[in-house]
Amino acid sequence: MIFVLEDKTFDMRFLFVFFLFISVRGFSQWKDYKIGVNNDTLNRVDKKNQKQGKWVIHHDELRGEPGFEEEGEYKDDRKEDIWRLYSLEGDVIGLERYKWGNKDSVSQYFTKTGELIREERWKALNPDKLYDTLEIEDIDHLDHYKTVIVKNEGAGIKNGEWRYYDATTGMIFKTETYELGKLIIPKASSKNLALNDSTKSVAKPKEVQDFEKKGKGKKKIKYVDGSVNY
Repeated sequence: MIFVLEDKTFDMRFLFVFFLFISVRGFSQWKDYKIGVNNDTLNRVDKKNQKQGKWVIHHDELRGEPGFEEEGEYKDDRKEDIWRLYSLEGDVIGLERYKWGNKDSVSQYFTKTGELIREERWKALNPDKLYDTLEIEDIDHLDHYKTVIVKNEGAGIKNGEWRYYDATTGMIFKTETYELGKLIIPKASSKNLALNDSTKSVAKPKEVQDFEKKGKGKKKIKYVDGSVNY
């Protein structure tokens, strides 16, 4: 049904009140939030005190360790999917993957100029379970898998090969292999050197290349507080 309003002043007032109502209704579901420079809603906390949606978290320098910012999504107070880490100058220095709020799959870390320096592999456990059943590759029989039951300690566990790269050459200089948190095969330096001879330089990940194309140092995210007192 279409209504034609001859009084344009009334029409504009009606539309203003309507959109104001929609905005207030949308924000009222959050106990706390921040508004980004693009008018997007960040750092949302719902009425159950659970983090939801896109978050940007600032970490100050601590005990000689440089400060950084991390950006990603929360679902029901748990980190999910890819989280990006930035230096305070705005450079991508890490990509971490999460499941159920725990690290999962591959995490990568970079220099401020985008060279890969470390690659970690993690296995997330479902925090809703006291014990979790996992299918993992049998290190002694490649391409074979075995079923294990793991007690849930409330965090992701190291699982798979960790690689350490020389930022100058891009070559692997050290590897470690973990099976569900246990270091299995600390590879000897001689083997690592042989690996270096056959390892090519590693290209920067697509996420880092895309970020650099958009402009180095433009990551700074400003926001205004949208706290609601209850």
